[in-house]
Amino acid sequence: MEQIKQLDEAKLTELTGKGRVVLEFSADWCPDCRFLEQFMPAIEQDFADSKFVQVDLDGAVEVAKNHDILGIPSFVVYQDGQEVGRLVNKERKTKDQVEDFLRSID
Repeated sequence: MEQIKQLDEAKLTELTGKGRVVLEFSADWCPDCRFLEQFMPAIEQDFADSKFVQVDLDGAVEVAKNHDILGIPSFVVYQDGQEVGRLVNKERKTKDQVEDFLRSID
């Protein structure tokens, strides 16, 4: 999974412009993010047609604010530059919840 430490609106547009891109907003200090980390390789494998990018929330505060990312870990999915789905809340997420969400937007 690609990891982005700093994200601004221009980089977001570039990153999400082509294909299916799944952004996971996360932070090193977030215990729920660390819990989910163990499942991400399997999730990526199950959805190999998508590009997964982990975004460090601390380096993307303005983007998160502009796009209503109110909790982490959170997922926002883009298809060819357009947002097509989001799983954004402050709750701990399981592998099944993330995969069910990703299937729901296919």
